[in-house]
Amino acid sequence: MAQFQFFDDTTSPSQGPARIAKLRAELSRRGFDGFIVPRADEHQGEYVPKSAERLAWLTGFTGSAGTVVVLQEKAALVVDGRYTVQAAEQVDTSVITPVQLAEMSVEDWIAANLPEGGTLAYDPWLLTSDGLKRLEQAVAKVGGRLAPVDINLVDVIWIDRPAPPQAPVRPHPLDYAGETAEAKLERIRRKMAEAKLDAVVISDPHNLAWAFNLRGGDVGHTPLPLGYAILPKQGRASLFFDPAKITNEAGAAIGELAEFTPISSFQSALDALGQTGGKVRVDSTTGAVALIRRIEAAGGKVDVGADPIALMKAVKNKAEIAGSHAAHLRDGIAMARYLAWLDREAPKGQLTEIDAVEALEAFRVETGALKNISFPSISGAGPNAALPHYRVTASSNRRIENNQIFLIDSGAQYEDGTTDITRTIIVGEPTAEMKDRFTRVLQGHIAIARIVFPKGTTGAQIDAFARKPLWEAGLDFDHGTGHGIGSYLSVHEGPQRIAKTGTTPLEIGMMLSNEPGFYKQGDYGIRIENLILVEPRKIAGGDREMMGFETLTFTPIDLRLVEPSIMSAEEIAWLNDYHAQVRAKIGPHLDAETRAWLEDATRPIG
Repeated sequence: MAQFQFFDDTTSPSQGPARIAKLRAELSRRGFDGFIVPRADEHQGEYVPKSAERLAWLTGFTGSAGTVVVLQEKAALVVDGRYTVQAAEQVDTSVITPVQLAEMSVEDWIAANLPEGGTLAYDPWLLTSDGLKRLEQAVAKVGGRLAPVDINLVDVIWIDRPAPPQAPVRPHPLDYAGETAEAKLERIRRKMAEAKLDAVVISDPHNLAWAFNLRGGDVGHTPLPLGYAILPKQGRASLFFDPAKITNEAGAAIGELAEFTPISSFQSALDALGQTGGKVRVDSTTGAVALIRRIEAAGGKVDVGADPIALMKAVKNKAEIAGSHAAHLRDGIAMARYLAWLDREAPKGQLTEIDAVEALEAFRVETGALKNISFPSISGAGPNAALPHYRVTASSNRRIENNQIFLIDSGAQYEDGTTDITRTIIVGEPTAEMKDRFTRVLQGHIAIARIVFPKGTTGAQIDAFARKPLWEAGLDFDHGTGHGIGSYLSVHEGPQRIAKTGTTPLEIGMMLSNEPGFYKQGDYGIRIENLILVEPRKIAGGDREMMGFETLTFTPIDLRLVEPSIMSAEEIAWLNDYHAQVRAKIGPHLDAETRAWLEDATRPIG
């Protein structure tokens, strides 16, 4: 049995029609023509507590991104390319129409479908100012208007809605954090002074956790304490949590730096902040419209922009980097043991996707250091591997069959670091097409691992290097190449990313993933993912400050899927060198049988 993840079918397409009908009745009662339900909580988080899973409850769709717009006569669920297939499978398409974001945005759909002069209701706690501006422009095209609601209309009809989480808030040890909260607050206040800010409202719980060296457990798989903070340019900060969550250890650790304040007083604290008339920064990506309006209504000047903490958090210090190295060594040992086990058991034809997830979690538990998994494992056999964000359930569970690809994307939360790794395995014999596609994905992975780039380069500028081998064959993938990684925080951390949308310059100390892929719908999927660290690079004769990536993850890449004939000598040398490092780092920690497996799995090719 898995300890940290479950495989129940928590939703069904059949739940949508009745709940949509109830929502429409509520809209009629209030005189609204529609309501928008984003997959978000009050902090605009990717991972949200059960009490904020409104989109899943209403529609049956359980993806981590998406928005449903419910009108009286029609409804649309807008999702990105990761969830096209999943959305169609999880919702009743006779009531809710799945729409691909690449073909039509939420705003475009509203402009095309909201009745002339219609009123679209929204929850101001679930929208940022940018999101609201886009909605305003959309409804204006049909002469409509937006109406904020005081209580979310889904909550009105969700009779058995779970209570908000109350996981304990605890201190994150300095040995792992690497910098005191006091020192962090000094750095943040220097940034505030540069921007002439009187206060910052910290609405992103990741930033709050990092700045004050706190951790919690309010959302699945990420040690987040959900709450807010107000940091004035001078004096004590205020941290807003449910009092039941605050441990004595957290209180002692915070000391005189801040005061814990009941979350029930947060809105009155915003009023008081506004009444000072000062300039208050609200985060453009996580700050809700409701925050902005509350401060402005009280007389404050709101400056919507980047929370200065986000970029500080993204650049890891020496202790966080050392912790990540230790976590990846520990995780690499567990992964080697797991892949050796998989190679023994999968060909027997009895393993299922759930069996594979449970076994991997068990190997990580045996490290003695596992706090949680970093996200629900993506365990896809055959056609399920072609769903980039597939989550196995009891009803979708497939047997891992011979001559099929099996993809396992997983990660761990250790107190010294967060891991995320994907490996694609062939059980039996691959087809020539599988080997070609796998090798092209590998070539893209190697291109990112080997790249050197000047200071100031963004992820958007290097994303194409991962795609070039696929583009040359008329192929591509519909997700980013890499996301940022937290330090015992979220497995998906911004603002850095390697993607077409990655506009933040990469800096030394940032951690990211390197995970190009290829997906053949209904047949198989491929993804190869390691975590990487931005580090300085010296190039003889060069006149620019250059950077490159150190690979953090050490786990074999399945050589049975590699086609060396289409690889360059440099690519083959990189793969052989990588596998030599895997043997050197991981091998000494394995038993004789697993070490023999590792020697074969990392043998030189070419």
